[in-house]
Amino acid sequence: MPRITTVSSSPVRDLLALTARPEVISFAGGLPAPELFDLDGLRAAFDRALSRRSLQYAPTEGDADLRAHVAARMTARGLPTGAGDLLVTTGSQQALTLVVTALLEPGAVVAVEEPTYLAALQAFQLAGARVVPVASDEHGLVPAALAEVVERERPELLYLVPTFANPTGRTLTAARRAEVAALAERHDLWVVEDDPYSELRYRGEELPALASLSPKVLHLGSFSKIGAPGLRLGWLRAPAELLRTLVIVKQAADLHTSTVDQAAAAAYLDSHDLSAHVRALCAAYRERRDAMVAALPSTFPEGSRWSDPDGGMFVWLTLPGGVDTAELLPKALARDVAFVPGAPFFATAPDRATLRLSFTTNSVAEIGEGMGRLAAALRG
Repeated sequence: MPRITTVSSSPVRDLLALTARPEVISFAGGLPAPELFDLDGLRAAFDRALSRRSLQYAPTEGDADLRAHVAARMTARGLPTGAGDLLVTTGSQQALTLVVTALLEPGAVVAVEEPTYLAALQAFQLAGARVVPVASDEHGLVPAALAEVVERERPELLYLVPTFANPTGRTLTAARRAEVAALAERHDLWVVEDDPYSELRYRGEELPALASLSPKVLHLGSFSKIGAPGLRLGWLRAPAELLRTLVIVKQAADLHTSTVDQAAAAAYLDSHDLSAHVRALCAAYRERRDAMVAALPSTFPEGSRWSDPDGGMFVWLTLPGGVDTAELLPKALARDVAFVPGAPFFATAPDRATLRLSFTTNSVAEIGEGMGRLAAALRG
């Protein structure tokens, strides 16, 4: 049987269709707020970038100016990077797909934090990999559990979203990052650090990227959460010997990422302060995060547990009493509010009493209304 027939559709993508009605307040999708897109700035950037050159084929590695801008921003944030260390990809999801294609054969073992990003699970399933979960707690992946999995299973790859993780919102501590990096080097283990959220920090100090601690770490980034997801622009930072292979894999996949979108992003970074835009995003999202967290005690039953994220887009909850949140979802949709049941984020045995809420897309007032609807759905 072809592997594609065994890969499930993303429930988040499926929910987007169910929540398209304007009256629905959706906490389901991990979407940036569209009213916060810099529409005027991007329109001007596309106007400057549009030329016969930007409508032509381009190098697989990506626009040289864009890679230089990205490398400079990464270096300024504590991850020394040159333009030659980067491959521009069609979103960071493609970056993950390229890594999977380059490094994994069918039957290969991949270790993942449990729970984890469900589109990563799809990519590993499509490659025919065997996914092995590693325990996590409120401080992220547990290094002792990883050490045990590495000894027992000998994975070829470890996948992590270490900062403001999807779906939990948790962040791997600095001490644990050092332990993971040491384990990777000791066991010659490739680590994928998927990092779309780390600039969306609302409190606390910035932590070092895993990739700054070990050359075994492949770093994935994206403009989707700090710019606009419709650009479909991401990047992959890798050592030279692997980057050459990844470039060939991308050539086979799509030749190169959209020339005009890359040129527009480079033009935008030439003339705009993206860091200032991110600070504005953080100010808006901080208020929305605070509104959602404040509403949790009155929304969910006594005995519920939830994450308290320092940044990112998500709150992760566990309900008491053996509830299956997939059975609660139709009741919520009937009251025009949506969430994502937690089971699909688990690689093996799911905790069906879990769910994910996203706070970024709705205003503070809409969050209050939506949490009220959710409380009513849970009561009846």
